[in-house]
Amino acid sequence: MAKYVIVGASAAGISAVEAIREVDPVGTVTVISEELCPQYSRPMISDLVSGKADFKKMLCRDSQFWVKNNVEALTGQKAVSLNLKEKYVVLENGNCVSFEKLLIATGGKPFVPKIEGAEKNGVFTFTKLADAERLSAMLEKAQNAVVVGGGLIGVSVTEALVKRGLKVTLVELQDKILSLILDATASEIVADLMEIAGVTIVTGQSVQRILGKPEDESSVGGVVLTNGEEVQCDIVIIAIGVVPRTELVSGTDVKTNRGILVDRFMRTSAPDVYASGDVAEAYDFVYGENRLLPLWPLAQLEGKVAGYNMAGKKAEYPGGTVMSSLKYFGIPIISIGLVNPKNPHDYEILTCYDPTRRVYKKLVLKGNAIVGILLLNDIERAGIMFNLMKNRVNVKKFKQALLSDNFGLATLPPSLRKTLYLEV
Repeated sequence: MAKYVIVGASAAGISAVEAIREVDPVGTVTVISEELCPQYSRPMISDLVSGKADFKKMLCRDSQFWVKNNVEALTGQKAVSLNLKEKYVVLENGNCVSFEKLLIATGGKPFVPKIEGAEKNGVFTFTKLADAERLSAMLEKAQNAVVVGGGLIGVSVTEALVKRGLKVTLVELQDKILSLILDATASEIVADLMEIAGVTIVTGQSVQRILGKPEDESSVGGVVLTNGEEVQCDIVIIAIGVVPRTELVSGTDVKTNRGILVDRFMRTSAPDVYASGDVAEAYDFVYGENRLLPLWPLAQLEGKVAGYNMAGKKAEYPGGTVMSSLKYFGIPIISIGLVNPKNPHDYEILTCYDPTRRVYKKLVLKGNAIVGILLLNDIERAGIMFNLMKNRVNVKKFKQALLSDNFGLATLPPSLRKTLYLEV
């Protein structure tokens, strides 16, 4: 019996291994992963497609990581069910792996709606290394692509395809792109830059049907949008989003909502069973409740907290929130917390927009505390703002200075400056 079993070997699983080994250098650890080489950075798969990075650059741990940490790595193997009473994991090949402590870090899987023709050659999802490798292999002969979904994954793969010389049509069901992390003004700025780069953006539509080529019906030749318009293409990438992979706990005592519910110690409702990463609903300090937060840095932190607690070192998850730091089409973006409140009249919203420089700054306040930060093309003060937000600092006395070009630590009250300086 392994003392610790971890299902999933991406950000959360790797961090859990390291945390366990800090506390317990000898307890047996078994990691189960469907991927043959799981220790790579998934956020970098678009860099692989664009040619910006090769596989070596994508590795977040070296090839000897499992050996160095004395881990039995069952790679290329899928966990299909759990027996929590007798404490073992059943693999697809029929083998069973017993555990004392179990971490479920199975992540998410692409959400693929029912689209006629989705089985054709040239239709891809875009969340794993294998997706990127298969896509890259087709790009030499492709000229046109349709990307379905204008969120983080969709815009990321769109940029990668543009860098490879393809003509891209981005189709988004909502009325703007990046709707979960940007407001209307910021979305328009990014959309304008994408269109300058040659991207055609279609909003308020989705793909109804995928067409075959006249000479080969089994290969992608175009799509039909919900308004009936046809768009010719060689490749279709479905990038609508991901959903938590909770099927492993189906029929068990592990409670789920949209994801697996965990407490601040990453414990599930079942004894000795933990969950972390994209599969878990963990604490959001802005909303004050558990939510799905599928972000690589938070998965790392959650895995670390889980690993410590599994190994007997008490650690509490401080909470996370929606945090995106990215650079699309040459424009750096920071989006944290509640940037698009459903009831804006319940909040105080501060904005500053310089269209000539494409600089846009927005803060959302509730009770004089920052609950949302959105910065485009001027992100230098993001760290200070985030610490004000995380510490729930009352910014009433200096809130008008927060969006000025001169804002910085020096503009804050001395006592607050000292506190934040230690954290920035």
